[in-house]
Amino acid sequence: MSLKADYQRDGYVFPLPAMSEAEARSYRAKLESAEQQHPGFVRQTSGYVSLAIDFVDELARLDAVLQPVAEILGDDLLVWGTNLFIKNAKSLDFVSWHQDLTYWGLDDADEVTAWIALSPATVASGCMRFIRGTHELPIVEHRDTFEQSNLLSRGQEIVADIDETKAVDVVLSPGEFSLHHGRIFHASHANTSDERRIGLAIRYVSPRMRQAGDTRTMAHLVRGHDEFGHFELAPPPVGVMAPVDVERVSKAHSLQQGYTYAGAEEAGKRVLMQGPGSN
Repeated sequence: MSLKADYQRDGYVFPLPAMSEAEARSYRAKLESAEQQHPGFVRQTSGYVSLAIDFVDELARLDAVLQPVAEILGDDLLVWGTNLFIKNAKSLDFVSWHQDLTYWGLDDADEVTAWIALSPATVASGCMRFIRGTHELPIVEHRDTFEQSNLLSRGQEIVADIDETKAVDVVLSPGEFSLHHGRIFHASHANTSDERRIGLAIRYVSPRMRQAGDTRTMAHLVRGHDEFGHFELAPPPVGVMAPVDVERVSKAHSLQQGYTYAGAEEAGKRVLMQGPGSN
């Protein structure tokens, strides 16, 4: 079967090659250098890392990633959001079972998330887990927990019981990536290993999509053309945490905040938006 057919059947595909392990180690080194030079930048830029970090924008434009996404969504592609998800060794951080599109405020489901591993994503390190075929379901009821160890913006979790015996572990080597649908049930456990688990989630959308309401949130055009103008197109970042790009991230957060926390009574517990979705 084709990649698109597998994706449409299961709601995900993996593993796919984005780069060599050596290249992944190089990007990891850049990331960890940025962490040292700009403490807290991962949280500060959450949801929009590619607006402020040039090498993250570079990863989002890799042909090896764009081509399979284009097979699913078409040749015109926007990057609507980017998140770095890092679980340190022996971290208690986890992600509850959820569907990404629940709180994103998008008008349709022409979205694909690419999750690129920059370190080993194993069962022990807390790799993602999918429930095959659940992308065919509508958005189900979620509840907010605001659990501090939950990496999701609201600590949101699916209300229904999940049969974890049906979960597929998304094991990836550095340089590999997965693709998943915005409605697939997915989660990840804590990192019990001695290795950091580092992943980059890139949210690709078709330019046909739009934010619900009149707000034009930010996006990057990374392939083809945008003939719709539903999003404010941002330029590539000029470096790593340049003031002009940090200001753009702040604006992007302000534009998105109303969707991410719509209806949440305890939104104030999160000082900074964690970004759209988490894995």
